[in-house]
Amino acid sequence: MAKTTKPAIAAPAAKAEVVAAAAAIEIVKPAAKADARPWLKSYPANMPTEIAPLVHQSIGDLLAAACHQYAGRPAFSCMGKSLTYGELDRMSTAFAAWLQSKGLAKGARVAIMMPNVLQYPVAMMAVLRAGYTVVNVNPLYTPRELEHQLRDSGAEAIVILENFATTLQAVIANTRVKHVVVASMGEMLGVKGILVNLVVRKVKKLVPTWSLPGHVSFMSALKQGASLSLKPVEVKADDIAFLQYTGGTTGVSKGAMLIHSNVLANVAQLALWVEDAYAVRPKPAHLTFVCALPLYHIFALTVNALMGMQQGALNVLIPNPRDIPGFVKELKKFNFNIFPGLNTLFNALCNNEDFRKLDFSGLILSLGGGMAVQRAVAERWKKLTGNHITEGYGLSETSPVATANKCSSPDFTGTIGLPLPSTSIAIRDEDGNDLPLGEVGEICIRGPQVMAGYWNRDDETAKVMTPDGYFKSGDMGFMDEAGFTKIVDRKKDMILVSGFNVYPNELEDVVAQHPGVLEVAAIGVPDEHSGEVPKLFVVRKDPELTVETLIAYCRENLTGYKRPRYIEFRTELPKTNVGKILRRELRG
Repeated sequence: MAKTTKPAIAAPAAKAEVVAAAAAIEIVKPAAKADARPWLKSYPANMPTEIAPLVHQSIGDLLAAACHQYAGRPAFSCMGKSLTYGELDRMSTAFAAWLQSKGLAKGARVAIMMPNVLQYPVAMMAVLRAGYTVVNVNPLYTPRELEHQLRDSGAEAIVILENFATTLQAVIANTRVKHVVVASMGEMLGVKGILVNLVVRKVKKLVPTWSLPGHVSFMSALKQGASLSLKPVEVKADDIAFLQYTGGTTGVSKGAMLIHSNVLANVAQLALWVEDAYAVRPKPAHLTFVCALPLYHIFALTVNALMGMQQGALNVLIPNPRDIPGFVKELKKFNFNIFPGLNTLFNALCNNEDFRKLDFSGLILSLGGGMAVQRAVAERWKKLTGNHITEGYGLSETSPVATANKCSSPDFTGTIGLPLPSTSIAIRDEDGNDLPLGEVGEICIRGPQVMAGYWNRDDETAKVMTPDGYFKSGDMGFMDEAGFTKIVDRKKDMILVSGFNVYPNELEDVVAQHPGVLEVAAIGVPDEHSGEVPKLFVVRKDPELTVETLIAYCRENLTGYKRPRYIEFRTELPKTNVGKILRRELRG
């Protein structure tokens, strides 16, 4: 395992109180070299340029402190049942003690394969408090994908929702997994849970038959653990907290090693950055986050679960955000304040009649990440909710947030914003040279949130880490004079038309603004004359929309070589479980 040395965090030059949170964050504002860091001149008023030394050494310490400080508050809510911080503390302690009783050594990998249900935060917190590493697994993985991740990580235990147990059954013999904990949708929902399990198992038939000899139910593990003692474990800042597997779009899926200090730094960075939102509207005494993005994804994990808990917030867990009517029905019950989401989710909600009737008076911050937010979607969201989407940017390898727009800004910028405190962005050419402002190159990121490397893949780590500590993102973009960075696309998605670069994001952003278009994706297809030409896949909002109409629209809005040569209408576009459009599937 190769670990990348991070730049030291600057010692504080001045201190200020920010938030009464579980982890008090000292903020500093040393003198800055404006020429080297053009983004600093665009920073929000009173925003520190660096984070202070971290208060906690491990994520488990941070979460335990939050649970003690906010013991009586609700921490997570799901399907009508809430879990207080005090209950989360007791349950995670019991589950951590049970895990330790299995003889797992410090640093052992424990996989969690669940959607957004109450068991997830209990299990995640328990694994970290017991001194182990969380391996987040997408519940919709095929047996092949699951086997790769379990084998690659060397996971010895797994916590899984019964709906997906048949997938594990197919591959467990080929892995090192010795301990299996199986959860059910209804088991933590009280009396209502009996009905929930009946409907899930018998009516909707969402639990295929499975057999995992020797498994333990989640509630049994909690009960057994309650009679055991959690042994103190010294977890260091450079121990691995999460093995966060990349989507595998550039090859085989790799585990990004996120050490405790990586994630704690990102929580500290985000906690500072979102304070800017309260310059416009006052911060409520008790924050409510909407948690529709899956917690196994790094965006929701850091922003919702970890920063949310650090702030003593309530997270409203949505197990299936694709069920938009069910999602909206749940939202009606809460006066929600912070709403992280993806472009596709914001778009789907804007097109739901019942969502448009909700009370948005409490909404202070809408955070867009995971994929480019399209201007047409951002404008509809603001018109509907009165709240603009603050777009940010990051990757699994950066814990995840590296840049974000100003939370107090009333406008959608179409950029990924400014580097967070203690973060530097460099735009570099193929030879690793820094490019002037305005020129397109690869976006490279340096900061305390950048991963320690890829698990057991020194070769892959060497490909993405530069000698001076920058992570090469694989995304192409440029920085403007004010320090805002604009992504034009991933290297591999670029369309080359007669030597001209065409970026699919640009095409999609333009076409999405046509009133007859619901969703759009652009790819390059081979052409004997120009090498490649753009092709669009469109989901219509207006069933009368024609190819000819769209071609004419593109002729008005795009220069010649950027115009699509082919347009294909689809009823839907292929997406990941998180909601990203899969261009590679459209390429066939």
